[in-house]
Amino acid sequence: MTITRSRSRTAAAVLASSFALGLAAAMPGHAQQPIQLTAIDGYPPQALWIKEFINFYIPEVDKRLAKDNKYKIRWNQAWGGQIVKPTGVLEGLQKGLGDIGIVTTAIYGDKMKVIAVAYMTPFTTTDPLLVAQTIDELAAKFPAIKKTFASYNQVFLSAQVVLDSYQMFSKTEAKALQDYKGMKIASAGPNLRYLPPTGAVGVAGSLNTYYNLIQTGVVDGCMLWPEAAATFKLAEVAPYMMKADIGSMNSKVVTVNADTWKRLPPEVRTVLQEVAVAYRDHLAKVTADLGDQSLAKYKSAGGKVFVLTKADRSKWAHSIPNIAKEWAEGLDKEGLDGTAMLKYYMDKMRAAKQPIERQWDRE
Repeated sequence: MTITRSRSRTAAAVLASSFALGLAAAMPGHAQQPIQLTAIDGYPPQALWIKEFINFYIPEVDKRLAKDNKYKIRWNQAWGGQIVKPTGVLEGLQKGLGDIGIVTTAIYGDKMKVIAVAYMTPFTTTDPLLVAQTIDELAAKFPAIKKTFASYNQVFLSAQVVLDSYQMFSKTEAKALQDYKGMKIASAGPNLRYLPPTGAVGVAGSLNTYYNLIQTGVVDGCMLWPEAAATFKLAEVAPYMMKADIGSMNSKVVTVNADTWKRLPPEVRTVLQEVAVAYRDHLAKVTADLGDQSLAKYKSAGGKVFVLTKADRSKWAHSIPNIAKEWAEGLDKEGLDGTAMLKYYMDKMRAAKQPIERQWDRE
């Protein structure tokens, strides 16, 4: 009888212990390992890609990690120059000033030329999702892209497109290409190569600076996309837009500091990678959806829109030197498969039946 009671007590104790462990494991936050991650970019939170990183990327990562309740990221969000300026994100992540960030590749010239194929092929597509997915395919197929980021102590996660199409904005009226003659036009960098046929002079700058540059007369306008023009109130200083549909380009990449990446548990790495791809697609869709809305906002703020004629648009596209082949051959000389990347990109555009104005790889 005593033995039976003893066994009963033991069994009860085991059951009670198991129940307690199960209850504790089910409790929110129990045994979660905290992981500190600092996210950086030099642009402010109102910039579309930052806003969606805050509203989509971070919550989605948190939600997926919460499923198995093992890890929880404690985010330190450092935007708008808290740690780095827009032109310092690549170096900031390289040095470990941030763990994860959004590198604006368009402003890095030769450092990021390996990922510039969309910029080298203007007047090809205005489909941001197609461009973003194709760039990621290139990164998976051609090792040069990920190796370039690795050389800056970073792991490439995914490419982002935040613009449906570049357009021209100016403080004085421009209804035709010749109206830009003598104007100083600001833009990110690679796309300044499009300007010589218009007679305009290119000035390198970043989105953060365009308003002040135009307002103070340093430049006469900029090459930008409608969502950014509406968000940053460009109609106040550049009330004239030329709708030329120059094209959609990839200008952002989400990367992680390589030392941070090595320290992260495999489950966390997987989630960060998978959500970067989801963020890529989400951001591209938001970008496309905002195109027409932003144009309406620009107009309601006092902006006027002119449409470049088809003849002038075609003339412009064919007057630009073949910067695509120049880019590809330059990479070839470095052993980086530029010609193969250009062909792959243009083949994808042709397969998707894009309104290609110029066959950059076939001239």
